Amino acid sequence: MIAEFSLKKGAIAMLRQLKNLLSRSKRVVFFGGAGVSTESGIPDFRSESGSFKALEQYGAPPEELLSRHFFLQNPGVFFRYYKENLLHPDALPNKAHLALARLERQGKLTAVITQNVDGLHQLAGSENVLELHGSAQRNYCMDCGARYPLSYIIDPACCPDGLVPRCSCEGVVRPDIVLYDELLDSDVMARSAEAIRQADTMVVGGTSLVVYPAAGLLRYFRGSLVLINRTPTQYDDRAQLVFRQSIGEVLSAAVEP
Repeated sequence: MIAEFSLKKGAIAMLRQLKNLLSRSKRVVFFGGAGVSTESGIPDFRSESGSFKALEQYGAPPEELLSRHFFLQNPGVFFRYYKENLLHPDALPNKAHLALARLERQGKLTAVITQNVDGLHQLAGSENVLELHGSAQRNYCMDCGARYPLSYIIDPACCPDGLVPRCSCEGVVRPDIVLYDELLDSDVMARSAEAIRQADTMVVGGTSLVVYPAAGLLRYFRGSLVLINRTPTQYDDRAQLVFRQSIGEVLSAAVEP
């Protein structure tokens, strides 16, 4: 049975149910997508407006612009799109990030599994963060393997041609993110699957669960499922609670300081 969150009716009862569920739980796992970061002002590049912008300004959809073959063939366009649309160095954790970090400190949350690459969960204080698609905070030289922080990528001095970051060895410095056409890290996937198997409660937020293979991880879960997403997902019928409101508002209300 699905109980949907509404500010007009049932809001208090819904939040009370979520609070009670979290208080009874011993191993909570959070699985999040782009909707977690949009509340920090980071737009969803996969959205309809994001796809339109990519086609209009760069001549290709995001899935192509962020693919391995496009990166190798058109590094200049790749980095222009990447820097202008995926990097938001001034973004700060929102209420959802902070609530999850608080839940971890309370000894309830065992893992944050995220499809985002912005590093905001760690900035908020979460420690066990499994980044399915890598992190824009990490970068490495494709020739010598030297590591570089995000600050290097956004520094104009890193790019002799104004676009492509170069290492001191002159190799291309690429972000440590999973591009389309590339496989997800097998160790991160295995650790995520194991965390989900062991969880008694799973909170899924800010994702429509349509991006695979990440979304397929839910098949390992058999406990109490909570969904927080603005639009319906294929797992709604399996959930004990479904919230259609702001993920930050819901989590901050459910996880008290």
